[in-house]
Amino acid sequence: MTEIIFRDLSGMAELRAAEELQRSVWGAGDQPDPADLMMVVQGLGGLVGGAFAGDALLGYIFGLPSRDPAVQHSHRLAVLPEARGLGLGVKLKFYQRAWCLARDIRTVQWTYDPLRHVNAALNIHRLGAQSGSYLVDYYGEMEGINRGIASDRLLVDWVLDSEVVAARALGDVDMSVYGEVLALALPQDLDALLAQDMATASALRMQLRQALQERMARGQRIVGFDKQSRCYRLA
Repeated sequence: MTEIIFRDLSGMAELRAAEELQRSVWGAGDQPDPADLMMVVQGLGGLVGGAFAGDALLGYIFGLPSRDPAVQHSHRLAVLPEARGLGLGVKLKFYQRAWCLARDIRTVQWTYDPLRHVNAALNIHRLGAQSGSYLVDYYGEMEGINRGIASDRLLVDWVLDSEVVAARALGDVDMSVYGEVLALALPQDLDALLAQDMATASALRMQLRQALQERMARGQRIVGFDKQSRCYRLA
């Protein structure tokens, strides 16, 4: 198997490849980050990184500078469907961690759909990010794989030099689990549910929104995710 290399993208050809990769992942109608925008953001101190097998781009990560020099906003992470199962999402995130720490960036923030259990397993369980911010219909009406359901998102904080994240970087995902279990399981396959039963998917969105907003209003944060039960933990 060809060795996979993680590095910054270079030149418009690779940036256009990242644009095409986004279309493959998010589907028709979703607007990808354009190559010229990525070029400008990279020149201003942002991260445009990728996972390459030879010249082929398999995965892509895009991080933006924020008003706080010690915080980066991670805007996109995508892996081609045919490259899934290789752990590229995790490896791209830890490439981002090393990239940021080398530049004195200590926290990375990003949003994700709290109903997608694969994303929760990656962001909360595997990477050690936490969240205390629920954003209602953050992007408004969307197309592609997100079409037809409110675009609620969690804003997560990934503290790069924390004990938890450092352990995750070494592959330790069996640290002590704590916190209240939110007894509301995420769907096994949100995309299939959206295609087959939009009413149930929308009802789940509202139930999870209410449950998380109530707890976050009391000062609780998402601190863990149980992959087997597909339930969040809060403390």
